[in-house]
Amino acid sequence: MKLRQLEMLLQRVSGFDNPCAEREQYQTPAPLAARLIHMAMLAGDITDRTVVDLGCGTGILAIGAALLGAEVVAVEDDMEAIRIAEANASDLGCSIRFIRTDITDEEAITLIPECDTVIMNPPFGAQTEHADRPFLDMALMKTDVIYGIFNAGSGPFITEYIKGRGEITASVLAGLTIPRTFWFHTRDRHEIPVEIHVIRRT
Repeated sequence: MKLRQLEMLLQRVSGFDNPCAEREQYQTPAPLAARLIHMAMLAGDITDRTVVDLGCGTGILAIGAALLGAEVVAVEDDMEAIRIAEANASDLGCSIRFIRTDITDEEAITLIPECDTVIMNPPFGAQTEHADRPFLDMALMKTDVIYGIFNAGSGPFITEYIKGRGEITASVLAGLTIPRTFWFHTRDRHEIPVEIHVIRRT
């Protein structure tokens, strides 16, 4: 499947009905989600692979992986988000196994399976400092390769945090467009520079 075709399909994925600012519940834009998934596919890390989406939200990354032939498990602790993600997956004809758990809970270690590839768009830490760290920790426990969306410029901090456990092997600059969602937003649309980091376990 070509990148543009994947992007067009992912445009059909519905976002949050009642997003929570504290959880940084922003819908990953279809162009950004498609770019990450297509990039991973070209590297051989999606098609015919087992893939886990950590913090799947309403399912756009998980659905993208499923559309490209992955066996997908999607992890999310918000039941409302899972409900929307399940409807989105059904609408696009995707079979995805959903697991409801908080990745910071001890039970998550046993509930979340090991896999070939982890995909994720973790919180950037705008509301809770270092909110992305539990996602990195879990990902490095469950796979050898991770594709994640992070704040632009976060590479050195991630490199230091995962030192001895993993390393960033590739980075791609991208943009995340956020529409006016919460009361503190002052613009109709806000473009945040982000990076897609490929992290491999060492």
